[in-house]
Amino acid sequence: MSPESLLASAGINIGLAIVILCLYSVFRKQHSNANIYYPRRLSLNHPISFDRSFTLRRFLPSLDWIGEAVRVSEDEILTSCGLDALVVIRFFKFGMKFFAVCSVVGLMVLLPVNCSVSSGLSPTSRSMDTLTISNVPKGSNRLWVHFSSLCFISFTGIYLLHQEYKIVLVKRVQQLRNRRNQPSQLTVLVRQVPLCDEHKTFSCNVDHFFSKYHPHAYHSYQILYGENHLEELPVAFVTFRSRWDASLASQTQQHPNPLLWISQMAPEPRDVFWKNLAVPYKHVIIYRFAVLIAEIIFSIFFAIPVSAVQGIAQFEKLKKWFPPAMAVQLIPGLSSVITGYLPSVILSGFLYVVPFVMKGMAGVAGCVSISEQEQKASNMVFYFLMANVFFMSVLSGSLLDQIGKSFNNPRDVPSRLAGAVSARADFFITYVLTSALAGFPLEILQPGLLTWETMKLHTWARGRKKSNYLSSFPYHRVIPFVSLFVLIGIVYAVIAPLLLPFLVVYFLLGYVVYINQLLDVYETTYETCGQYWPHLHHHVVVAIIIMQITMIGFFGLKLKPAASIATILLLVATVAYNEYCKIRFLPTFYKCSVQDAKDSDELDKDDACDIYREREIEAYRPPSLPQTCDTMEESTSTSTQPLLLTTS
Repeated sequence: MSPESLLASAGINIGLAIVILCLYSVFRKQHSNANIYYPRRLSLNHPISFDRSFTLRRFLPSLDWIGEAVRVSEDEILTSCGLDALVVIRFFKFGMKFFAVCSVVGLMVLLPVNCSVSSGLSPTSRSMDTLTISNVPKGSNRLWVHFSSLCFISFTGIYLLHQEYKIVLVKRVQQLRNRRNQPSQLTVLVRQVPLCDEHKTFSCNVDHFFSKYHPHAYHSYQILYGENHLEELPVAFVTFRSRWDASLASQTQQHPNPLLWISQMAPEPRDVFWKNLAVPYKHVIIYRFAVLIAEIIFSIFFAIPVSAVQGIAQFEKLKKWFPPAMAVQLIPGLSSVITGYLPSVILSGFLYVVPFVMKGMAGVAGCVSISEQEQKASNMVFYFLMANVFFMSVLSGSLLDQIGKSFNNPRDVPSRLAGAVSARADFFITYVLTSALAGFPLEILQPGLLTWETMKLHTWARGRKKSNYLSSFPYHRVIPFVSLFVLIGIVYAVIAPLLLPFLVVYFLLGYVVYINQLLDVYETTYETCGQYWPHLHHHVVVAIIIMQITMIGFFGLKLKPAASIATILLLVATVAYNEYCKIRFLPTFYKCSVQDAKDSDELDKDDACDIYREREIEAYRPPSLPQTCDTMEESTSTSTQPLLLTTS
């Protein structure tokens, strides 16, 4: 890609961003658009002031919303939106800090080194390559500057990750303590309940088992029924007398056969995926395997449009494959627009449907909570993007040849990856520009909802009350794409430092946009108290590892074996750090320690736990169950109506 193509992409994206943000700043002032731009505030009955007079100020663009977003404190986000939302915002801040530091190193150290040496490229090479590590001659001692920068960037990323992990962990423990009145902290979800030999029911076996083996801790249970309301399911919500008791029960094996009486802390009542509780636990492994196969097939088919997009970006090759494309050069500037702007737009359009498809697949995989479904979908989307956007983009053009050579010579994988990554730096610059300067403004403008609302008002919904477009925050859509740009930025931090300032703009704009969206648009439908952070941490570590593997190949291509060996040691240190985090931090994000549970119990008044247990009667009632039904069965009772579950 030529500098002209890059400038064309930057100009188009900057122009679109200015236009879209100006439109948003005007539309949000109109009272008629409150159901689109303030649905969360409306649902919470928060006051919203509008100037209804016909004045010029009402129709002039302004930047007030940016100042309001910047002034929002983390405590406000935590209080109003929860720790999950704060984790996303802190991840944007992490990106800003990390890539700001990388930009200083890249622009002040690496870029001068790359440009100051005599070009080692052929005369036909693109001029953009003179700004990358490709311009450094083989065997040059200047490559040690790149190795030093690699070490600095790696350790900076690890340091920031470690600090963030500690901060989020402390906030998680405090958030769980602040939310100790939630019934989920007293409740354990039990699956694979055996059938009672005497009465041939699951319900009596639940009561007998926990009354015998947890006599002082067990309080009550709720058995689930199938869709016909007659057949019991081997699933129950079991309530304990204290959080300490529930924590112990959820983390211990209940039976010599680990496939019976499988226990875990229950999700929040609003977070329960009721339909999947009817799926037999023994079938879950089959469903997950089927989802894996479907994901692989979907990824293979998606490789076709990605390769086509890269064909457009590589115009010189496109002219050889499709000679009529040379007609584009007859119009001045058109080829720069096509190669610099069009590929990233087309790719973004294709990728729009991926999070929805993956969330549907994750739902089939037997997740027992909506949050588990979204976390699984987030990981699925991230690895899909890593395979189809990153690796397919860098390897397209000779994909089968590259794969074949890699299988025949596995030791050459780093060098082949290095050569391919360097060649695609310019494409990723335009992709970052499009996602930041067009993607985020479109997210905040909500053009789809505006169009839909306009159609409704002028057709079938004329004269009716407006709908409030309130939806949950799309973690499965936001997190993997942000992680993808972290991956792109980290891998190219040493190779093509010119990309780094664009990443700073990306995270800065995303930070402002999503604070606005969290406070005004999206509702909080569940709270996992920060369980998304381990996934984000893992994504960043994967990016650092890929960067190091790529640099091992680069130093090999540049005939610097000592630097390659030293980078291998750096890679081992990174993997060791990741394993340490799995031991030091990760368990606390999925288990509640008995110390924290006991401390929360001691904060309650004498009758507080009794009040929380009484709330269980209504808390875990599925939406289909009539409100008049009694759904709780205590260990001291003899016969009550158990919980019903509709799976249709």
